[in-house]
Amino acid sequence: MLSSCLKESPSFSPKDSSNQLPMMVMKIKKCAKLYTSEFKVHKIITHEDQLKLKGTFLQQKFNITLPMTSRKIAIPMDATLKAYIDFEDFSEKNVILKDGKIEIVLPDPKVELTDSRIDHKEIMRYVSFMRSNFSDSEMTNYENQGRAAILSSLPDLGIIDVAMENAAHTLEPMLQQMGYNEEDITITFRKKFTLNDLPLLLEENKENYGK
Repeated sequence: MLSSCLKESPSFSPKDSSNQLPMMVMKIKKCAKLYTSEFKVHKIITHEDQLKLKGTFLQQKFNITLPMTSRKIAIPMDATLKAYIDFEDFSEKNVILKDGKIEIVLPDPKVELTDSRIDHKEIMRYVSFMRSNFSDSEMTNYENQGRAAILSSLPDLGIIDVAMENAAHTLEPMLQQMGYNEEDITITFRKKFTLNDLPLLLEENKENYGK
């Protein structure tokens, strides 16, 4: 991908860059969908429950935990997360030129959960003899909870920051070939993304979910 972005990069002076802006935009658009980072995540999904008897007797509420009715399960999950930047809609609006300096405002990054798998051999469970085993629907629900927990941990993983850093490593050599010095190049996103932005950045590839 890097070579396709750099191949036959035009050479010109930053003083003339405003005239060459369409050519620059076209060159950056050739980067297409640029995958910038990949994370492997291992998570243990745990669940525990126990039957309780609730009601009211003589106007007094009661909540009693029934003995020998506990269930426990631990499900190991492995997931692959990939971050990418799609330059399809990249335009001159993403480029700021001023006093021989250039700032590239990257398109919003996307994060894709490309694979998630359960290691069924390593699942650990305990079910009291008075309880039924975990159902398929319960297992599916726990797996979905595990995927949601992995996705919610993205800010702690720093995958967005790594995406921007790696995109910069790809674009900076191309801009230097165009005549810009390293200190005159700024590559950034339009904002600092937070946990509230994740629903807009996530793209789940459910076809690759393992079983």
